[in-house]
Amino acid sequence: MKAIGYQKSLPIDHPDSLQDITLDEPHLSGRDLLVEIKAVSVNPVDTKIRMRAEPLPGEWAVLGWDATGIVRDVGPEVTLFKAGDRVWYAGAINRQGTNSELHLVDERIAGHMPTSLDFAQAAALPLTSITAWEILFDRLQIVQSEQKENTNLLIIGASGGVGSIMVQLAHHLTGLTVIATASRPETQTWVEKLGAHEVINHNLPISEELKRIGIDQAQYIVSLNKTDHHFEQIVESIAPQGKFALIDDPEPIDVRLLKRKSVSLHWELMFTRSLFDTPDMIEQHNLLEKVSSLVDNGTIKTTFNQHFGTISAENLKRAHALLEQGKACGKIVLEGF
Repeated sequence: MKAIGYQKSLPIDHPDSLQDITLDEPHLSGRDLLVEIKAVSVNPVDTKIRMRAEPLPGEWAVLGWDATGIVRDVGPEVTLFKAGDRVWYAGAINRQGTNSELHLVDERIAGHMPTSLDFAQAAALPLTSITAWEILFDRLQIVQSEQKENTNLLIIGASGGVGSIMVQLAHHLTGLTVIATASRPETQTWVEKLGAHEVINHNLPISEELKRIGIDQAQYIVSLNKTDHHFEQIVESIAPQGKFALIDDPEPIDVRLLKRKSVSLHWELMFTRSLFDTPDMIEQHNLLEKVSSLVDNGTIKTTFNQHFGTISAENLKRAHALLEQGKACGKIVLEGF
């Protein structure tokens, strides 16, 4: 089968950083689905893993943790899906990725794809939806409610993949005032259209930007990138007994600064459940089913923004390069081989 892989951690402009290769087809077992990949999206985790984790000598590593496709076959223990089902998922970080014609995924972390989207549009959503959902409702334990609250959620770096879905989930499923940060006119417009109640510029002091819109402090703050750069302003801007969550890998931050306000810190990695085969691993299936329904009833929009063509080494290199610049807006999708 066709795939895109690498053997050495190399800068993305190196000819061998990602290569078009041929691999043996994977073999089914247990609760796995064998999925014929139709579309994938590219996430910052792809670029990080490429530079941090090399396969054993002579072997190939395949990246990709977002996919849509059609179930070709199912393992002997599968109960949630059947051959022919259209699925979406974000895979597992300790298995080969989705940049291949065929892929194995545990049914407990896959969901039925929204019927209202095509494969490319749907591929933009799984990883970021899982991450945003787990932050809001599992880590921060925000209550889903239509009742308006006098409580604020500040999302730093809201125009990226995770932020784009988090703004929507928070706007439609909670009573919080959603404050998004974005620094460019096009990204500010993007998050406004997705449902942010207020938009501020994270290139300016965040605490001052909050005061500019009449808000002293936020009870919940989520930092999606450059946390070390923003951390002092996060400490300044969070309310006493507030909750702070992050997903990036910042340079060292002094978490002791959170003590004075009794702030709790929550680090989210959406691969934790599959990595440790946790007893509640099926919750990722459940939440993907919920998000699929929210998409089909018009509550949530796809965060698809750029189509980079077919799934190939050349096109994936372009996507990695753009993500490494930190200027992506929404999601980059590739489709077909």
